[in-house]
Amino acid sequence: MGNTLLDSNIYAYFILPLLIFFARICDVTIGTIRIVFVSKGHKRIAPILGFFEVFIWIIAISQIMNNLNNFICYFAYAAGFATGNYVGLLVEERIAVGNLMIRVITIKDGDVLAKILNSHGFGATIVDAEGSSGKVNIIYSLVHRTNITSALKLIKDFNSEIFYSIEDIRDVNSGIFPEKMPLNFRFWRIGK
Repeated sequence: MGNTLLDSNIYAYFILPLLIFFARICDVTIGTIRIVFVSKGHKRIAPILGFFEVFIWIIAISQIMNNLNNFICYFAYAAGFATGNYVGLLVEERIAVGNLMIRVITIKDGDVLAKILNSHGFGATIVDAEGSSGKVNIIYSLVHRTNITSALKLIKDFNSEIFYSIEDIRDVNSGIFPEKMPLNFRFWRIGK
């Protein structure tokens, strides 16, 4: 009897570890995206992603358990996990789910910056405040994640050394958003 592919060393030490590696990339990437959807309150899509994440994980771990003497499989499992984290973050960045709050603190001309943001379709609210060095303006602007680069460019063009912070926002009731958002804002509210 000849060796079948499944009984060969090529399968055991090359193909199987490669399959485990790619399975881990898939399940960890799905897990990363699932966590993002959970944090954003998307109750419908997160369980579906969780199902596929665990299903793929069970397949990968069962192959590890069936091949406990194959240390290349262990390495592939760990490398797939690490790579899956990286790929998951890239995918999450690409789909850009949700909204961000930009908070800008400026000593002068806060009203000018608010008008610049407004003229480009970004809602901006200005508040007078007192800082450690005197009077300041705080400008709040809610921005869809797909438009964060454009908003930050406007802010940095206004003053390259201006202080700002960015926070993740879970939910939005209404607001002013630029007309040319690449993705329909309402699409991301489906999972609520």
